[in-house]
Amino acid sequence: MKVTIQSLHFNASEQLKEFATQKVEKLEHFFDGIISAEVVFSLDKAENTENKVTKIALSVPGDTLVAEKQCKTFEEGVDLSCDALRHQLERYKEKK
Repeated sequence: MKVTIQSLHFNASEQLKEFATQKVEKLEHFFDGIISAEVVFSLDKAENTENKVTKIALSVPGDTLVAEKQCKTFEEGVDLSCDALRHQLERYKEKK
């Protein structure tokens, strides 16, 4: 699986990129047919503390599964997004 990471309007640290890559690659345990994954980190201009937006899109045969979370940290966003995608992958496998 090819993992692409983008950070909009800031430079993401190598630690954050490694963390996201490791978490997304673990999704292959639930479904082997994942073609690629795109992770996008961005900052929301809201004044509250939960201004970090994480969006993960998985390309699977015939479909794209997407999860987007807004949290206090990008790490928390990656965790929650991966959990949501795991559920989506399980439903996707049941349909196939």
